[in-house]
Amino acid sequence: MVLVVVMGVSGSGKTTVGSRLAAKLGWKFYDADDYHSSENKKKMASGIPLNDEDRIPWLCTLHDILRREESSRQDAVLACSALKKMYRCVLVSGVSAIESNQPEKPGENVALKILFVHLDGPIELIARRLEKRRGHFMPLELLKSQFDTLEPPKAPENFITVSLEKSLPEIMMEIEKAIFSGLPRAVRRLATSPALQYMH
Repeated sequence: MVLVVVMGVSGSGKTTVGSRLAAKLGWKFYDADDYHSSENKKKMASGIPLNDEDRIPWLCTLHDILRREESSRQDAVLACSALKKMYRCVLVSGVSAIESNQPEKPGENVALKILFVHLDGPIELIARRLEKRRGHFMPLELLKSQFDTLEPPKAPENFITVSLEKSLPEIMMEIEKAIFSGLPRAVRRLATSPALQYMH
């Protein structure tokens, strides 16, 4: 069972990469943007960056989704900005990552094993992408604030960094290699077998 979070600033291609990866592998896909509150969406559409108070309940909801999939042994891909290390800790451990006095619930005290895939590229490249997008609530003005907020993952976090200057097929290949290189060979065959993709 594998959980992958495709992360990065807005415009980095998280949804495109994450959805295609999930479709190819026959895994479940979630887009974190779908779980923002209406208040959060209104703030972003108005050019107001979200603060930690806005993000924590959203991240806890996403953790609960990943926890549910882990409990049902369902492979899943989540596209989520996950810009700060604290945000990634909440995805891994839930509210206990920020509230040490929070009472633990049975089955929720074990951290999720998540592979974070950081889609990384220069601000100029991502700005050009955002200029071409329509119907999205993240305005171009907020891009700089996202880069200012970004804390790229580093050891001992479980992650890989993939350059956005590569082609989409190259990006996909690099992610798949990272996912399956750490799995036992028999599990790797099962996970990539076309006959079994629709059984997930």
